[in-house]
Amino acid sequence: MKGSSVFYFILLMSIGISHAQPSVDEILKKMEENVSMSKDARVQVSMTQQKENQGAKVFDMMYYRRDKDNAFLIVFLAPEVEKGNGYLRVDDNFWMYRRNTRTFQHVNRDENIGGSDASGEDFETRKLAELYEPAKDAEGKEIIQSEKLGVIPVWRFELKAKVNDVSYPYRIMWVRQDNFLQLKEQSFSNSKTLMLTSYYPKYTTVDGKYVPIKQMYIDEFEKGNKTIVELSNIVLDDLDDKIFTKAYLENLSK
Repeated sequence: MKGSSVFYFILLMSIGISHAQPSVDEILKKMEENVSMSKDARVQVSMTQQKENQGAKVFDMMYYRRDKDNAFLIVFLAPEVEKGNGYLRVDDNFWMYRRNTRTFQHVNRDENIGGSDASGEDFETRKLAELYEPAKDAEGKEIIQSEKLGVIPVWRFELKAKVNDVSYPYRIMWVRQDNFLQLKEQSFSNSKTLMLTSYYPKYTTVDGKYVPIKQMYIDEFEKGNKTIVELSNIVLDDLDDKIFTKAYLENLSK
């Protein structure tokens, strides 16, 4: 009897620490809850861009984010040749600003920031569930499975775009089972060609929310190219509406 009690105890413990497979929509909702901010944010960004046979180039930026209208502003602080350049997004409008010509150019959300492997889409806060839906197999079932990324149990699942204005119409994600933080992503073209692999190895918590403070983007199309993005000095506070305007970005670069 005692042996049976031990067996049932072990069985109950194993049930308690296992994770029942959620739906893809449930995972996307949890991911959104993890990172959505109730306050605006101001962040310092260091972006290291490495290109084949060109060495490394480091960009320093200030990044302002406001979730209520999916707005963000990026202004370059260094190197000197990029200082004063920037990007502004408000609602569905995305502009690139160049200091030397003092002009704004309307660009797509897949525009590469500073010529790196990070795009405007990587800095925005649009909800994944609004952009993507679960990819399904021939039997109409969601493509999702439990596996390990290293030693970490993850959900691996596939998404396909349900809108046109996305950088990549097909994505595969690896998300932790215990806290629903994204660890890895592969992004594909319409022809299912692998274009980009992204890693999110380091998070911190700010005001009860998770922030990926280190991100790595590996160009799978032009081998040898990669970009590392690191965040620091994260401040949550209400930002003045004037920050998310063309006039403010232009004045910063004077």
